[in-house]
Formats: sequence, structure tokens, C-alpha cells
Amino acid sequence: MRRTRAKDQHAAAPSPAPRLVAPARPAVRRRRDGRAAAGTDGADGADPADVASVSVDPDVVDADVPAAIGRALEQVLADRLTRAGVLDAEFAGELGERVARFTKEGGKRTRSQLVWWSMRACGGDDEATAAAALQIGVALELIQTCALVHDDVMDGSALRRGRPAFHTEVRDGCDGDTPPGRAARFGAAAAVLAGDLALAWADDVVADTALDPWTASVVREVWSDMRTEMVAGQFLDLRGQLSASRSPSQALRAAQLKSALYSVVRPLALGAAVAGADGRTMEALCSAGRYVGAAFQLRDDLEDVFGDPQRTGKDCGGDIREGKPTYLAALTVARARAKADLPALEVLERALGNQDLTCAGLDEVREVMVRTGARAAVEAKIDRLSAQGLRHFDGALDVVGPASRLRDLLSAHAARAAAPPRARSQPASDAPVGSEAREGVR
Repeated sequence: MRRTRAKDQHAAAPSPAPRLVAPARPAVRRRRDGRAAAGTDGADGADPADVASVSVDPDVVDADVPAAIGRALEQVLADRLTRAGVLDAEFAGELGERVARFTKEGGKRTRSQLVWWSMRACGGDDEATAAAALQIGVALELIQTCALVHDDVMDGSALRRGRPAFHTEVRDGCDGDTPPGRAARFGAAAAVLAGDLALAWADDVVADTALDPWTASVVREVWSDMRTEMVAGQFLDLRGQLSASRSPSQALRAAQLKSALYSVVRPLALGAAVAGADGRTMEALCSAGRYVGAAFQLRDDLEDVFGDPQRTGKDCGGDIREGKPTYLAALTVARARAKADLPALEVLERALGNQDLTCAGLDEVREVMVRTGARAAVEAKIDRLSAQGLRHFDGALDVVGPASRLRDLLSAHAARAAAPPRARSQPASDAPVGSEAREGVR
């Protein structure tokens, strides 16, 4: 495996990800029993023997990583709910319990799995490192709760994971005598607080994770950057809705910040940091993650329009009704304009940002996306980005053992979703049209 347990440097992740800079003090090297290696001292007088006290068998976790994350979540959330109950029983019962349930009933645990397998692929094989990776995975599950709950409020989404969204559930749980408007405002406000609580708990988990001083500083920097990137990406998404931006390059930029970095690059970086990966390996993994993360977001855009609600757990067409500046929508507009396809442009003008868009109207949008070749071009770009990402990955690690598992996870993350045949679809074309000439992952 082409990696080392570096303790003196971390290379920069590819732009736009900020640099990862390790402090000058050497890292405490852990033995398999979790104690510091001879001749090393903890920073600030900390006892290195206390850096990692939790015992986790990596080989046991390898057999079922989501289940291990679930068990760790149970422990963390039980502790947080106990503390919340000390403050106020009603707060813990009505808000804390809902946050815990939402988090535990989460999706595929993809981000936390990326942390785990990145750690393992970069040579993490002791109990202390495994325990730290699980804790970071738990923190990512909590920050995902924050992101989803807040997103649903901003987007006005009624469903999440096939169930009522958080704010909808709180609204519907109000007393029958509560005026509808007041119940809706309470549900939205409670969801904002729930997201804040999940974020606070996530930060607490990262702060409480047993790491040596050097590793802790790198993890904190990656975590801090990730939180800011999430907010920046969401803001650009909202700003694009307001301005009705239809620029493919701007859409990709927002997708990079909002999804690619948060969903793939940062989890990979966190796992590698916990394992003590060298700078070159870190850089290559981040490069792979940027391409795969972009592919993931483009696939998510397709799923929103063409996906099956029974499988996605949310209504189709939300991005269209909200007028979100997705790459798919921007590319469709660009192609329709380039071909002077006035009927297509009229459909898009009526549909994009139309909260009252009917199912028939959404079908018209789908037909335009197919007819202009935008759907086929996005699917081809997904395949291309995924292949580029995997090439970067293959250049960083010998793809055997845990690294093979990580590669499979990245490949599945960006895989094209199964979809019905594209009737009357034109052949996929990657030829730039108008502003497409300037798009890409930079």
C-alpha cells in the first residue's frame, strides 16, 4: 500500500477545499493497546495513555459498518438525551427525542461508512483508531440530521424518507385548537432548533473523540471547513433560486460546495486524518472525492425529476417547483436556447419555480429534458466524473483489502440509478453548447 503513517505534514486537498495544515508538534503514535508509543508526550500536559480508552475491534466492525455506527449512535444519543432531560423534561421529550429518532432512522450511513473505510484503507488497524472513526461517523450522522431538517424547512418539503418531514410532523402534532398558521410557524421554528441541536451534538461528539493532539488538530480543521462549506453551498443554492440563475458552471460550483465536499471529500479526509495518512494519499483521496461527489450530486438531480418516490422517499419535481439552479435544469435551458427550441423554452419558463406545477406539467419538463439531450448528457457526465474519481483513487492506494471496499463504496455512490428507457431520446452528446463550454469540475 503506497501510504505512510505521516506525522509531520498534510498536503492540500484540491481546490476549492482549503489546505489541511498539521501543527508542528509530532503526533502521538498509538500502539494496538491504545497507549502512546515510548518517547512521545501529549500536548498541553495531556496523558497520552488517556488518548483512546474505548476498545473497538476493527475486524468486527468491518463485517457490518452501518450496524456498528447504529450502536455507537444509540450510546451517544442516550447520553445526550439524559443530559437534555436534566435541563428540561419537555425539551428532551418533544425536541431531543425527535432529533434522536430522526437520526437513528437515517438512510444508508454512506458518509460514516466513507469515514470508516477511508480510515481502514489508509492503514488504521488498532482499537483506538477504530473507536475514533466510529465517533466521527456518529458526528456526521448528526450533522446530516441538521442539514436535512433545515433543508426541508427552506425548501418547504413535506416528505423526507417516505415520512412527514420534521417540521410537518411537529406541525401536525399540535393541538387541534391551534390555528393552522400558528401550528405551521411552530413546526418550522421547532425544526430550526432541532437542526441547531443536532449540530451542537455533532460538534460535542467531535470534541469528545479521543485523539492525540496532532490528529485532533487536523480533524478539527477538516470539520470546521466542512461546516462552513455546507452553509456556503446552501446559500448559493438559495441565491440561485432567487436570481433564477441558469448557468451550468455556477450550478456545478454550488453542487461542489453543498454536496460533493460534504458528502464525499470531507468524510474521506476525516477518515484519512484519523488513520494518519500522508499528504500525498490525502490529496489523492480528496481529488477522487471531488469527482465522485460531483457525480453523486448530478445523479441526485436526475433522481429528483425522474426517480421513483417509492424508492427515493420524497416527491418528484421538488427542485423544479422550487426553481433550484441545478446543473440538469441549467443544461436543459442552455440546450433549448442553443437550438432555438421555443416550445421547450416556453415549458421551462412555465415550470421552473412554479410551486403549483402539476404532474402533467412535470411530465412536460421531463419530455423536454429528454428531447434536448440534457438528460443523456448529464448521465454521460456522471459516468465520466465517476471514472475520473476512481482513477485518482487507484493512483493513491493499492486496491486490495479495505481499499477495495472503499473503492466499491465510491463506485456505488456515483453509480447511475436504474431508469426506464428514454423514449424518443437523442444520443448522448458531450459536445459543449453555449455556456457548457466552460463547465466542469475544476
